[in-house]
Amino acid sequence: MVTTSAPDSAGPSPSGAERAEATNGRAFEPNADRSSPNRNLTPLSTSLDQHDRLLVGGCRLEELAVTFGTPLYVLDEATLRSTCRAYRDSLERFYPGPSLALYASKANSSLALSALVASEGLGLDAVSAGELLTALQGGVPPERIVLHGNNKSEQELELALTHGVTVVLDNWHDLAILSRLAPGRPGPVRLMVRFTPGIECHTHDYIRTGHLDSKFGFDPDQLEPVLRHLAGCAWAHVDGLHAHIGSQIFELDPHRDLAAVMADALALARSLGHPCSDLNVGGGLGIRYVASDDPPTIQEWVRCVAEAVATACHERNLILPRLLCEPGRSLVATAGLTLYKLGSRKEIPGLRTYVSVDGGMSDNPRPITYQSRYTAVLAERPLADSAGLVTVAGKHCESGDVLLHDLALPQTESGQVLAVFATGAYNASMGSNYNRIPRPAAVLVNNGEAELVQRREQPEDLLRYDVVPSRLGHLP
Repeated sequence: MVTTSAPDSAGPSPSGAERAEATNGRAFEPNADRSSPNRNLTPLSTSLDQHDRLLVGGCRLEELAVTFGTPLYVLDEATLRSTCRAYRDSLERFYPGPSLALYASKANSSLALSALVASEGLGLDAVSAGELLTALQGGVPPERIVLHGNNKSEQELELALTHGVTVVLDNWHDLAILSRLAPGRPGPVRLMVRFTPGIECHTHDYIRTGHLDSKFGFDPDQLEPVLRHLAGCAWAHVDGLHAHIGSQIFELDPHRDLAAVMADALALARSLGHPCSDLNVGGGLGIRYVASDDPPTIQEWVRCVAEAVATACHERNLILPRLLCEPGRSLVATAGLTLYKLGSRKEIPGLRTYVSVDGGMSDNPRPITYQSRYTAVLAERPLADSAGLVTVAGKHCESGDVLLHDLALPQTESGQVLAVFATGAYNASMGSNYNRIPRPAAVLVNNGEAELVQRREQPEDLLRYDVVPSRLGHLP
């Protein structure tokens, strides 16, 4: 544990209007809703010391960079817990039946995050043996875990059955494997059947999963045949149904449409003799990456989903199921930021100025993959006036390795620390060792203390699994 709190900290930032004016609407725009972190550009604990240097969780960011090195993932515990509670409490408030929020751990999977969400009473969804083992060893109860995946291996399904985890049945391939593995076990296998609801959302093509042309789930016309087939499988217990319509969604209407589709499916399943006590609507709520983003609050999203499901079930005379949802991005993204050290600078007169950092697409592949945008400031000078626009480039041997385009920054110097916000989701989990660059460390900050939750890879770690054939001779 490392204590990095600044003795001269001035506490929380001054009024939002003052900060927004001082930064021209960059990182210190007022927190839109402290009870709904997905609406904020920075973690809830973000503040400035008396010298206007940036702190998160009471820890000075440039001090974290010195202590732990860069690139560095920083996670704010206060924001994580606040988001967990926002989902949990909103479900209890707005849904008249039982409910459970499951953390979609593909967003950021670690022992620390598993332990944290479990301590807040949430469940977890995993999509691989690695994520499943991480959840189990992180202390998430098996009965609060579901296993997703459109091409589950026999090993992954065996692991789920051994630990009593609910399996989300995605296709006939899953069913064929389970038909071999499940019979003869002490109890039935808990299943949730996933289907595509045919609902379009205005999001990136790669993260649309609810429309008909999707690799996930049974097509609507296959739902009845698979449910009839499962009715004849003594080893199967169909606990519920699952559908998911996409990611980074700012609209609410598609979720209302989903409730009606799922209620029809629920009525069908129960008519065929399945108990179907769970209805899982997936996740998809968006977050605020830049000032112009305007997602609904967590409370608004949950209320919309809860009321729509309750109404749809009432109209069909259905006993209310347990309502499940799977927040991922909206639970962890805002809690995270990444620290980089500035390096080289290249000015192309009349065209562009490149400022390079010591990371890039290996620790954040989203800009090159999805053209994603972020908000960033200098950690030690977040309020300084802009000296112009720069393009923040990564260090990888790839022309497209650019993290931020046209970022307003003061005059920069090599060695300064750049803080990029809202990197808690899909950065570490989608990272790579491109160019044989080791993965960053990660720390959890709270009340002025920083604790390592992921060790930094070293160059020699990257050689651990290399094997040189004997015919190539012995290496020194």
